[in-house]
Amino acid sequence: MAKSKKRKVTNHSTNNKPPAKQQSAKAAKPGPSPKAKPTIPFHSEDRILLIGEGDFSFAKSLVDHHACYQVVATCYDSQEALYEKYQPQAEEHTKYLEESGQTVLYGINATALDRTKKLINLGPQWDVIIFNFPHVGGKSKDVNRQVRFNQELLVSFFKAAIPLLADNGTIVVTLFEGEPYDLWNIRDLARHSALEVQRSFKFAADVYPGYSHARTLGNIDGGGGWKGENRDARSFVFQKQGASGEKQPEWKRGSKASKKRKREGEKDTSDDDD
Repeated sequence: MAKSKKRKVTNHSTNNKPPAKQQSAKAAKPGPSPKAKPTIPFHSEDRILLIGEGDFSFAKSLVDHHACYQVVATCYDSQEALYEKYQPQAEEHTKYLEESGQTVLYGINATALDRTKKLINLGPQWDVIIFNFPHVGGKSKDVNRQVRFNQELLVSFFKAAIPLLADNGTIVVTLFEGEPYDLWNIRDLARHSALEVQRSFKFAADVYPGYSHARTLGNIDGGGGWKGENRDARSFVFQKQGASGEKQPEWKRGSKASKKRKREGEKDTSDDDD
């Protein structure tokens, strides 16, 4: 009898199929981090004193775009010299300010504010005093002498401004970053003038529409080799020593990052917000 052939059985069960290749999921690309909101060191209702204005474009922006309505804007130049240096925009800006009910003062010395009757008579004291880009001008080409001259300017300004400051008021000074400005050591100058550093932050010129940095020499044909509003700059906020315990507006209390560091027990050695 012939042997029956065994039939080879192929197992078609899906359980023995090799596992299908799985494509590795691509890691989701993180989205762009939200842009930090720029710091504006005043409120629209503050009594604001501006020192050392150039063509008054900063003052105009405060009124026109930030709805500030208690502004006194001053410059060191006489009215005649100002209009000659910054023609035609200075006259346009000062006219706008005065027509908006603000005060413009000429010939105001930043180192003698406490002895200037025009300011004293305006009382009461100021919530915010702002001095953007102070500089003595080209007194010397020697860097060390320039540093010393500008340090003397700042110390004299601080001492003259303090008597005009409200109890919880602040002084804001903006400087370019890098040398020679870092050599001025503005934090130490303020501490030796009975002030303490409250915070500092990057100055964002684009927050002030219409503002343009005015050179001490006046308008330069072609705009000069650089524009100040495009350079990195930092604003420093100072208050009277011992005033830190007083009630402060939210923007004056320090950044969220600084608060987080304190909650987590990390030593916070910097007043910089960014």
